[in-house]
Amino acid sequence: MIDIALVGTGGMMPLPGRFLSSMLCRVNGKMILVDCGEGTQVSLRLLGWGFKQIDMICFTHFHGDHISGLPGLLLTMANAERTQPLKLFGPTGLAHVVKSLCVIAQDLPYELEFIEWPARAPGSYQTANGPLSQDYFHTHTEEMLTIKALPLWHRTPCFGYSIELMRRGKFDPERAKAQEIPLKLWGALQKQSDETIVYNDKTYSSDMVLGPPRKGLKVVFCTDTRPVPALASFASGADLFICEGLYGDDERQEKAAARKHMTFREAAQAAQAANAKELWLTHFSPAMPDPYNYIKNATDIFPNSVIGKDRMNKTIKFEES
Repeated sequence: MIDIALVGTGGMMPLPGRFLSSMLCRVNGKMILVDCGEGTQVSLRLLGWGFKQIDMICFTHFHGDHISGLPGLLLTMANAERTQPLKLFGPTGLAHVVKSLCVIAQDLPYELEFIEWPARAPGSYQTANGPLSQDYFHTHTEEMLTIKALPLWHRTPCFGYSIELMRRGKFDPERAKAQEIPLKLWGALQKQSDETIVYNDKTYSSDMVLGPPRKGLKVVFCTDTRPVPALASFASGADLFICEGLYGDDERQEKAAARKHMTFREAAQAAQAANAKELWLTHFSPAMPDPYNYIKNATDIFPNSVIGKDRMNKTIKFEES
């Protein structure tokens, strides 16, 4: 299963009760934070999931409302006696940006590991369509967990993220019996490992006892960007699609386009094109104190659209076979 929480849903500047962009994910024993805007620490405290054990932080881009909360969070982790390394993902230049911010957060007692994603040429954002080749997005995999980064179309290099939890096939005892696999090895072969087991001079592997892979889970986080054709394929079949809607009012369409953002209607169209199960809208303009006034602009296109709010969360579970 995957636990998802919107930590902050604001864009540009924080408001009382609405901190800046951030999302927290718990999956496979790991915690992944996406963006770290101003107020992230406060909202994490209120959420109560903890933060010392955050394994990875993924940055969409380097505008202040998405990264300004990082130095304080790193210091708080240090004060909590963290020692294990922390992985940071983001566009090219991530190490330089973070080290500059860390002028006020020096001598951390843990290592920062940087994984930088190269951006694409601006013209490619509007042309990519249909199934995406592996070289169009970037991938980081750890065991059954895969993080993908899709280049978006903003005023600065920016990425959307897909967090995918794969699910192995179901254990088939009849196959195990037919191949005369010792009963004492069944449990080990069911575990999520590609390693083989040598027993009595014979080699056994999990694919000998497991059925075909089952449907996994997929969460996509997309902000800040104009609509791009590649997003439909990237977010295809998402169990949860979290997408920016800087403006709810359709009359703000021209302003959204100029600032390289989306409206509620455009986010709903992206969710519809991706055949997502659910859409959470986020990254609201401070000029829109009550996004609920405009929810119909989304639900007219994609009925399962929801206005995000700080610390809104849910658990997404595997479908039963």
